[in-house]
Amino acid sequence: MNPRHLSRGEFLSLTSLLAGSSLLPRPADAAPKSSGKTAATPPSPKPGPAGPAPVQGDRLRRSCRATLTLSSSTDAGTELIRLGEWIRDQSLQSDVYGNSEFIQSFERRVAERLGFEDGCFMSTGTMGQLIALRIYADEGKTRTVGLHPSSHHVLHEDDSHTVLHGLQPVLLCPWSRPVLAGDVRDARERLGMVSVEMPVRWLGGQLPTWEQLEELKRTCRERGVKLHMDGARLWESQPFYGRSYADICRGFDSVYVSFYKMVGALGGAMVVGGKDFIRTARMWRHRHGGNIFQMLPYVASAAMRLDDVLGRIPAYVQRAKSITEALAADSRLVVLPKPVQTNLFRIFLRGDPAAFSRQRDRIAQEDSIWLTNGFSPTRVPGVVETELQVGEGLAGLDDAQAVRAFLRLLEPA
Repeated sequence: MNPRHLSRGEFLSLTSLLAGSSLLPRPADAAPKSSGKTAATPPSPKPGPAGPAPVQGDRLRRSCRATLTLSSSTDAGTELIRLGEWIRDQSLQSDVYGNSEFIQSFERRVAERLGFEDGCFMSTGTMGQLIALRIYADEGKTRTVGLHPSSHHVLHEDDSHTVLHGLQPVLLCPWSRPVLAGDVRDARERLGMVSVEMPVRWLGGQLPTWEQLEELKRTCRERGVKLHMDGARLWESQPFYGRSYADICRGFDSVYVSFYKMVGALGGAMVVGGKDFIRTARMWRHRHGGNIFQMLPYVASAAMRLDDVLGRIPAYVQRAKSITEALAADSRLVVLPKPVQTNLFRIFLRGDPAAFSRQRDRIAQEDSIWLTNGFSPTRVPGVVETELQVGEGLAGLDDAQAVRAFLRLLEPA
């Protein structure tokens, strides 16, 4: 995350979350008033005996038998062979700039699943979402877009919405919760559109309640504000609501979904909406340089995986609940959210990111379990966070084994 976006609001929400845990010192544990003498600094722990030479980075992750991330250990060549065989078995022919019956059929199928008329495959979600917002800005003559402070538009796109399309972001709510209807009503500027992420990644996959979501849709509709969903992780949200994807999406003007995150495809995304909207989106895809000469490998990879992965998600969410309930019983860490709402969650720990990374690598070497892709400092001094997600990589472990492996991070080095 870009440090310039680490706000006071994030600090306050984190301290509130961590209050009462061992990660924040209690008043009684505070350092005594100074007596004028310099307190002795606790000695640093001595390094243990040298183990085997570490296998670095991606090689170590791929060598593991299980993971608490969505990282795939599948050999790239094996996956491409599988994809090629699937394409051959389906008797598919190459497209030209995305024009083929197979690709248009897949676009319609995904759109129908989400309750829309049509869809447009995009090489990246960033491009797809920028296109959606640009269309609304041109239609409504208002270039203000309401966003969550942790929105992908804000944190991860180098201000492309402003630089490329002249859109003006309006941060609608505190870091600590999803965007709600009241945020739209109380916006300090007139809004042309609102883009909401569902679920909110930086809040550990938090979602609004069904009632809050319906009120947000209704408020945007009444005020003539276009409502777009950043559904990068929408697939994981369905078990929380217990409703169809079409029901969840009904009331949004457009939705973006990713095919490489949860689905695990080679890459790509889709924006869905009405027929006229998608017709314009295709033009903007061309303007963005997104008309790849052959889209077949990307679309086929998504089509090959989608139905199977969606069928597995409810079980992943149930496992995430079981694992986080066990982890949350340990006072040395804090789980966000609690209870979890998808198969994605965040864990906060006290310590040094580099030391935790070394411990992770040691566990990977000894137990062949990859716990996380990294640790990041937070606005609370001494507290780090990490993101975990239950998926097919955890098939080789039961929940108790996964919990024990993660708690090894807290063992003395």
